[in-house]
Amino acid sequence: MKITIIGTGYVGLTTAVVLAYLNHNVSAVDKDSNKLSLLQEGKSPIHEPGIQSLLDEVCRTIRFTPTVADVVPEAELIMIAVGTPPKMDGEADTRHVEEAAREVAQVCLPNRHYTLVIKSTVPIGTNRRVAEVVADVFAERNIQGNISVASNPEFLQEGLALQGAFYPDRIVVGANNNEAFDALRRLYQPILEQTFDAPTMLPRPPSYHLPPMMTTDPNSAEMIKYAANTFLALKISFINEIAGLCENVGADVTEVARGIGLDSRIGKKFLRAGLGWGGSCYPKDTAALLRVAAQADYSMPITEAARTVNFEQRQRIVQKLRTVLKTLNGKTIGILGLAFKPNTDDIREAPALDIIRQLDAEGAYIRAHDPIAISNAQQALSDINAAYINVDFIEDVHQLSHNADALLLVTEWDQYHRLDLRKLAKNMKTRILIDGRNVFSPKEAIAAGFHYIGVGR
Repeated sequence: MKITIIGTGYVGLTTAVVLAYLNHNVSAVDKDSNKLSLLQEGKSPIHEPGIQSLLDEVCRTIRFTPTVADVVPEAELIMIAVGTPPKMDGEADTRHVEEAAREVAQVCLPNRHYTLVIKSTVPIGTNRRVAEVVADVFAERNIQGNISVASNPEFLQEGLALQGAFYPDRIVVGANNNEAFDALRRLYQPILEQTFDAPTMLPRPPSYHLPPMMTTDPNSAEMIKYAANTFLALKISFINEIAGLCENVGADVTEVARGIGLDSRIGKKFLRAGLGWGGSCYPKDTAALLRVAAQADYSMPITEAARTVNFEQRQRIVQKLRTVLKTLNGKTIGILGLAFKPNTDDIREAPALDIIRQLDAEGAYIRAHDPIAISNAQQALSDINAAYINVDFIEDVHQLSHNADALLLVTEWDQYHRLDLRKLAKNMKTRILIDGRNVFSPKEAIAAGFHYIGVGR
């Protein structure tokens, strides 16, 4: 199929390279000149495991352009994958989605049928709104355009985006006509039937079963995305709340999580106690869902509580430091990890940034290390804060502990699992290790000379 994808962020670029690998004719549109230059040189502007290798393989078959008019008229299916940043009240801002739909409708040929797919995460009712925008543009052009609008929410995890794209749990499509369902079924047929040759660096999981394509109405498809992310956020906040109680009663949350995770109704995934969730999805999507609920005059106290628990985790970890050090003023704290999760350079809503701001406000000296997210963290801290925050960003993780009063692990990068704890402890002024993700064995950390403090342990 001839595909145009508007937006080359995590979702847009991942979708583009995967569809190109599946032998679709893909064009991608982005107005960011810096990003576009990188893509036209065959370089990925994002850090995502495997994305550069796959881009190397398909870059000659993908066209990258800044202009919708260059690629939309001859396309069969157009995907909108632009950002929907939160407004001040938490509502998702769909202006970029509507702008993309308007630009598409302005260049569509009147004698062709198109399928316009909303891939962006959008509030309930956006499909209908996009259809209205398209109809208004056709009226302005005085033509009888022919566009089917479908909602096709993404469920990709940063750090595992390619795996989720090639081997999804399900594909959800919301539309009001069979033409749209048929177009999406043809688009995803190689994935639905798993007839493609698996990429060398991403073999097909041996236990993987063929994914279903769920067809539903647009409102339900849009709600499925929000409900899925909110449920996962709830699960993480729940185990973090249990972790707090474990600390007070002398239980170990890692054992509790293991025990309840063996129940097939609960499952073990997303039961890792720690510093909570960040990133581009859970904070934004839970806030947007609450805004949708408010507009519908409906309260969602469980979702509100999940957000409260999540953001309190960042304060609780600083309180642990404050308790053990007595004061943070003048203390040197080393931060292990800046990205909101491992295997990405994304620092949106990253717990590390909130923690750094709290430590700075209490007069601590801050050192920070991350394998790849230092540049983004530097930019975020300078953009978000009017006041200057003094952070010493360290390239060599072992220098982080030199004369430090405490180390705080924030992001569970694989390389941190393999750290020589004895070497780190040896160089410290006071040997305090706050394990914000329960990565280390308490016994091993204590044997290395640390005063070890985990979450819920």
